[in-house]
Amino acid sequence: MKSVVIAEKPSVARDIARVLHCSKKLPGAFEGNTYIVTWALGHLVTLADPEKYDTKYKTWKMEDLPMLPKKWELVVIPQTSKQYSLVKNQLFRKDVKDIIIATDAGREGELVARWILEKSNCKKNIKRLWISSVTDKAIREGFSHLKDGKEYENLYHAATGRAKSDWLVGINATRALTCKYNAQLSCGRVQTPTLAMIMKREEEIRSFKPQDYFGLTCSGKQVDFTWRNRKNKSYRSFSKEYLDALSKDLKGNTLKITDVTTSLKKSFAPGLYDLTTLQRDANSRFGFSPKETLNIAQRLYENHKVLTYPRTDSKYLGKDIISTLPDRLKASGGGSYKPLVSNILRNGIKTNSSFINDGKVSDHHAIIPTEEFVNLSNMTQEEKKVYDLVLRRFLSVFYPPYEYEQRQITATFKEEEFVAKGKLVKSEGWKSVYSYQEDSIEEDSLKEQTLPDLKKGEEILIAKVVINSKKTTPPPRFTEGTLIAAMENPLQFMEGDQTQKNTLRETGGLGTVATRADIIEKLFSSFLMEKKGKEIHITSKGKQLLELVPKDLKSPELTANWEMELTNIGKGKKKEKPFIDGIESYTKELIQEIKRADGKFKHDNLTNTPCPRCGKKMLSVNGKNARMLVCQDRECGYRETIAKITNARCPNCHKKMELIKKGDSETFVCSCGHKEKLEAFKTRREKEGAGVTKKDVQKYLKTQKTEESSTSLGDMLKNLKL
Repeated sequence: MKSVVIAEKPSVARDIARVLHCSKKLPGAFEGNTYIVTWALGHLVTLADPEKYDTKYKTWKMEDLPMLPKKWELVVIPQTSKQYSLVKNQLFRKDVKDIIIATDAGREGELVARWILEKSNCKKNIKRLWISSVTDKAIREGFSHLKDGKEYENLYHAATGRAKSDWLVGINATRALTCKYNAQLSCGRVQTPTLAMIMKREEEIRSFKPQDYFGLTCSGKQVDFTWRNRKNKSYRSFSKEYLDALSKDLKGNTLKITDVTTSLKKSFAPGLYDLTTLQRDANSRFGFSPKETLNIAQRLYENHKVLTYPRTDSKYLGKDIISTLPDRLKASGGGSYKPLVSNILRNGIKTNSSFINDGKVSDHHAIIPTEEFVNLSNMTQEEKKVYDLVLRRFLSVFYPPYEYEQRQITATFKEEEFVAKGKLVKSEGWKSVYSYQEDSIEEDSLKEQTLPDLKKGEEILIAKVVINSKKTTPPPRFTEGTLIAAMENPLQFMEGDQTQKNTLRETGGLGTVATRADIIEKLFSSFLMEKKGKEIHITSKGKQLLELVPKDLKSPELTANWEMELTNIGKGKKKEKPFIDGIESYTKELIQEIKRADGKFKHDNLTNTPCPRCGKKMLSVNGKNARMLVCQDRECGYRETIAKITNARCPNCHKKMELIKKGDSETFVCSCGHKEKLEAFKTRREKEGAGVTKKDVQKYLKTQKTEESSTSLGDMLKNLKL
């Protein structure tokens, strides 16, 4: 008898099949002597749409709401129905005794496999493969320690509870708002409070009134001393008159050194990455969106097998990982990383509670390298960048602290205090792992400078006095990186009591590490927010939605309470049915509130361009990277891209250009004023040799080593057939 192994994706299935010696190819599966390995394509099965329960739901009508299924139905997703049939064929083979779930080790991964089994009505015994990386070693060890599927039934109920509750609230509220206001308005328990955070930040920026403030610096003996308020220790003053008077007094006088302190300080390496901090750093360093970073990390996990499972909310490792650290370091210690790794191995691997903590590891530990040998030449530039972030963060925790000698000189003039600071690095420690430094200087901090050997009591003649003026600045608008960090920790945007804040802290914020990137993308695709440069701005549609949506749906407290309930269901502390009963009651109240509301929605982006499909006027909207015309009729659904940001660079300023479509004509336009027809652009790029890949160049260089030739690189590349 054999076991059917269900993987989440074909690439993982191929790896498992190879390790289990399943070399016989079947339609949608691999077979060996003991195992049959098949796969999903993400979800193959999902909750049925409303019209599946009743044909009247095909038309959106307020009087039909709320929709509350008496018996939940699952449907096969049409686009992947063929693979579902192939998986089902393997499940019901007479020589199959049990099922091994090998989907991603998490709540959604459990749902992928369990819904396939439920829809196909497969009742065979279930076992669970639970691993954090898909290296050959991890797969072998995982199959030698398979878990009983019953251990994960509560996790499955938590997953179905999440799916059903989002269906009930999201679909009903979206239909109600759309019908009530005759506009395409979507909402949900995570996306709406996320949008509310952006709106709150917008309000803070608009209500902010800048104030002038001033600082004073005086110089002597090649040292710059900065005035400091003795009472509040601030380096700024809002009274220019006060500093002007002080400046006059200082000129031609002396400062008296009243204190010279020297202290040895240490800075420890930042913690290991969870998904959110990786997404934030990748956005800050490289401009990657959270979704892009997740996709890249997933490829490094699935395809290259050099990183562990990326959808994790932990920054710690369990003690069971300690024995694997030498192999992980050796596998990643090639190329420019070799000296860094050699240094760790030479001095001995030292662990501590700053990154080893069993109590802070749940389903998955932090994102770290695997024991798989790394071949950087097989990676894209984007993959190399994300891998580099993870590896350097991993290596840094094994390095000693960054140590420096902090020197501060305090001087006085009458009752006024002046300060100068200097830093002498004693040991680079973990900072030697990084080729770049990200130390930010706060507005009120002092610049470090090289200080001479001054003694207490010494007097310094003031040679120069300068008054600097600045303005207070409003809080910055969100970027995708800072927004995903705010979703993880939205406490400052909450109005609830401390208990609710504690709940949100315990549940990890809005959404999960696996869903936040998709929520952000959905807010863009629904045209509720847009990007201007790196900054996120709420749209008129988004502002109006927040005015029309019930208050509960805008609050992070709602999703905090839900996530706490779902977590308890996953742990077996609570049951799914009472939770769903409560969600149904809440949905009824929500729909009644929308029905009673007296708000209005106005399209302020209506154009005179008729929809080519239905004839109604279209709306002008800004997508994340494109400008579009969208039909105002939800049922029509027509949309047309009229301009999009491309990777093509302007020949003058080298910024990314926008490709604008008008009729059959397409033109590149840059913000600097440069314009260029698409055909002219292609011609120019051909003349410049565009299209030659790195592989072509490497091939040429390899040929050059073996052949004596005086032909120039340009001539050789010119003859390549591209």
